[in-house]
Amino acid sequence: MSWQQKITGALRLQRESGLWRQMQPVTPAANATLSAEGRQYHHFSSNDYLGLSRHPRIIDAWQQGLNRWGAGAGASGHVTGYTPAHRELEEALAQRLGFSRALLFGSGFAANQALVFALAGKQDRLLADKLMHASLLEAAALSPATLCRFQHNSPQSLQRLLSRTCDGETLIITEGVFSMDGDRAPLRELRQQADASGSWLVVDDAHGIGVCGPQGRGSCQQQGITPDILVVTFGKAFGVAGAAILCSADVADYLCQSAKHLIYSTAMPPAQAVAIHASLHLIDVADQRREKLQHNIRLFRQQMTGLRWSLLPSETAIQPLMIGENQSAVDLAAALRQRGFWINAIRPPTVPAGAARLRITLSAAHDPQQIEQLAEHLYALQS
Repeated sequence: MSWQQKITGALRLQRESGLWRQMQPVTPAANATLSAEGRQYHHFSSNDYLGLSRHPRIIDAWQQGLNRWGAGAGASGHVTGYTPAHRELEEALAQRLGFSRALLFGSGFAANQALVFALAGKQDRLLADKLMHASLLEAAALSPATLCRFQHNSPQSLQRLLSRTCDGETLIITEGVFSMDGDRAPLRELRQQADASGSWLVVDDAHGIGVCGPQGRGSCQQQGITPDILVVTFGKAFGVAGAAILCSADVADYLCQSAKHLIYSTAMPPAQAVAIHASLHLIDVADQRREKLQHNIRLFRQQMTGLRWSLLPSETAIQPLMIGENQSAVDLAAALRQRGFWINAIRPPTVPAGAARLRITLSAAHDPQQIEQLAEHLYALQS
């Protein structure tokens, strides 16, 4: 089989399985809307949970950063790409989230992969929640360590794995808020199990930081625990882009010596670091936005009672509407788009086979009328 035949066959199978994916240029706008191909839509697929991506203070901070630092870092942080803007953001993050150090990365995917590849050796094991993000699961599968996956949000399943002997060290890995199901990890129980077994707890709080906990400081502070290593991202509630690993001073020094994604990548543009720093300050005083988001979540779930499709029991901004079959999810998303609602169908391998869904995400930027209108159209489409 030639390369072309291999590719042609794979593309045909993707289409026939209802798994075809494509990118479409869109123009985000204010009030949780976007436009595409000359039409405006109500936007229910964004991770911009607090509606900060268009905040004038963040935009102004980025523009000021551009004026001062230029458009790009120009090199890895280990060469000349590390600026006072990066250092000030790292120090502010560490202080705000209760860690000794923070290290910046270009994306959450890069941060997760860098962490696993740098820490996990041949004798070690990684015990990851079954629904962990692909970035961590892929890195764990490719690392020399042994990967075992415990049942989703099940301390009992984790305990059975911990009871097995391990010649090396153990990382317990979970998310604070799960990106596809929208539920929360039992972090207190996992912290207790980590302490009892001498393991380290790693929490990816991409979907919790900025939204959960006092002053938006995340899932871990909401549940009253401190993980050994915390990963946060800035492309969701922060409204910008990038990520950071929060950890001890020794772990940070170790990652600076061994994390290839950090050593061999051009550093985050310093102007971006300035914008993230501005967002950090806004999040600290964004209780009103968090309250508005919680109101929208409650309203949405109230409006959805009676639909033939079921909602997963999520109390977060991620509200998965379970459809089941791939093509049915695609067809429902297309029907909603015709009615002016932008919601994406999520299919395998992002979710398990037979668990295709519409991943509806809510924001503080939504008004009640948008949510009520979405409910009306879903009821109209269920017959």
